[in-house]
Amino acid sequence: MRIPTAPAYRIETERLVLRCWEPRDAALLSTAIEESTEHLRAWMPWMREEPRDLDDRIEFLRILRAKFDRDEEYVYGIFDAAEQRVLGGAGLHDRLGEDALEIGYWVHAARLGEGLATEAAGALTRVAFEALSVERVEVHCDPKNVRSAAVPKKLGFTLDATLRKRALRPDGTRRGTMIWSLLLEEYSGSIPSTQKLTAFDAAGRKLL
Repeated sequence: MRIPTAPAYRIETERLVLRCWEPRDAALLSTAIEESTEHLRAWMPWMREEPRDLDDRIEFLRILRAKFDRDEEYVYGIFDAAEQRVLGGAGLHDRLGEDALEIGYWVHAARLGEGLATEAAGALTRVAFEALSVERVEVHCDPKNVRSAAVPKKLGFTLDATLRKRALRPDGTRRGTMIWSLLLEEYSGSIPSTQKLTAFDAAGRKLL
């Protein structure tokens, strides 16, 4: 991955604030996960580590913040406009080799079906291409997770492949993986390229 000089620490879309997690968010995040446990356990392998106590959550968020600051990966909280409620989480993950990033996301169980994952993933796609100068963005998901698969499809990504038994379910069993991608040469004129947002660096200076 090309290391940017100013990654987006805060992104404001029409309905959402995506920003780097901070330790002070621990209680809000715990509440969101507790309220979404049944939904998340069906799809998210990291739910095997839940529930966490507050001190463990604080330490976990400190680790995420450190990785963000070191440009290792960019994991964001998804908040309402007032930043009073965690609506989900999303990230730009450096798992694909040079010049490519993978987007991951989850949404609070009470806010499913509102297009929040699409809005967040679209924003991160734009940030990946315009602020981080990548050449490819991918979304990987369980073929059975219809809601998750709908997000890259709505954003104009191409389904490259469905691989068999390449990932783990939360219960430890193997599952398939759908791989969706959008290339730099396809980005201009794509749905994410036209998404309204404002992005800021660590000092609060406007990037996009």
